[in-house]
Amino acid sequence: MANYFKISDTIYDITEKYPETIGIFVSNGFESLNDPDMRKTFGKSITLEVALSMRKLNQTIFTEKLEEVIEQNLPNFTSGLTPAKKEDGGDIRIEGVLPCPIRLPLLEKFEAWMESQKDSMDFKVDYNLKSANLGLDDVKERVIAADGNADAISDLYLSAGFDLFFDKNLMGRYREEGVFQDISDVKQINPDFDNDTICLKDPKNQYAIIGVVAAVFMVNTNVLGDRPFPESWEDLMKPEFENSVSMPMKDLDMFNAFLLHIYRYYGEEGVKKMGKALLHNLHPAQMVKSHIKKEGITVPTVTISPYFFASMADEKSPLRPVWPKDGAIISPIFLLAKAKNRDKVKPFVDFLYSEEIGEIMSSNGKFPSTNPLVDNHLKPEQNFMWLGWDFIHNHDIGELIKKTEQMFYKAAEKESL
Repeated sequence: MANYFKISDTIYDITEKYPETIGIFVSNGFESLNDPDMRKTFGKSITLEVALSMRKLNQTIFTEKLEEVIEQNLPNFTSGLTPAKKEDGGDIRIEGVLPCPIRLPLLEKFEAWMESQKDSMDFKVDYNLKSANLGLDDVKERVIAADGNADAISDLYLSAGFDLFFDKNLMGRYREEGVFQDISDVKQINPDFDNDTICLKDPKNQYAIIGVVAAVFMVNTNVLGDRPFPESWEDLMKPEFENSVSMPMKDLDMFNAFLLHIYRYYGEEGVKKMGKALLHNLHPAQMVKSHIKKEGITVPTVTISPYFFASMADEKSPLRPVWPKDGAIISPIFLLAKAKNRDKVKPFVDFLYSEEIGEIMSSNGKFPSTNPLVDNHLKPEQNFMWLGWDFIHNHDIGELIKKTEQMFYKAAEKESL
């Protein structure tokens, strides 16, 4: 991982050299840095180390965020990914998005592994693994542009995203044609995800899942009042929590997973009740500060959040993380490989499914791994809510996402964001 700044550098020096970092500072409580004059006065007088200490922000996580946004603004290290049909040289292409908190350490391992393999690879590899906060729009555009030509899509995809992988207008059409195959050859996945209540192993042997983004929620005890402490998703559907819940609607992977699971287990009424519960939308990085009052903004009683961000909540704050009794909703991190180039893609699948990568996901980012050798350090009561492969195979997931979104927004009486 490159070091673009020191913890002892001033805020002014960092933002002057890398103006793309200003947004990270602002979204984490340094609103005054939006003002150029304040950056010069306040920014020159305070180091990054002191600033993070003042805000009680995790130094490692915050510096990784800064380095990540800097990385994203550097010239692209790939040779480009296009939907044009490949030549007969046997090149492979890899693309997708990674959860923000683990992208940099995972990418560092990936690039080191690529360097170690260069002498044994007699083919060219294009890859583009970007941060999840940048979205999947460009990936979807390339899939759409391929227009049904399986040779024009990439050989390996790594990402969360029910709509990308199951929408019949996107990757779903290729799934139905048998283009993809789970070539991990893992017979028994981690028991956290293969037991009497859940099984993430695709019975059709097409999709591999290397880990999950688990959604839990946090309760603000300062504004809960005399309402019963919520312990489940079902509790949030009660009338007393209407207009009280913030949700990560701009994190489409998580939001789509949330709506699909609520529909699967609580039906249309559940989706409508969650729409009525909506107060406003927060980015996951803002959620750990959702208890802080700001002028004109109502503080949510409950904040739905990825487990990683919920675990960052300051113990001195009024926010209390809750692992729902009816299970943390999961957005799977899919590893989707084309069967056609199995021999060349297989080493990449094995690496991404390895114990080493699983440990990065589980320990550093709190994204539980499906690798059977990884200890996710989950307690028995930390169970999961999962759509189930039967449900996925028996529904048009793309259409169902649209349907549940319409129901949700109509109930919330808000326009789509």
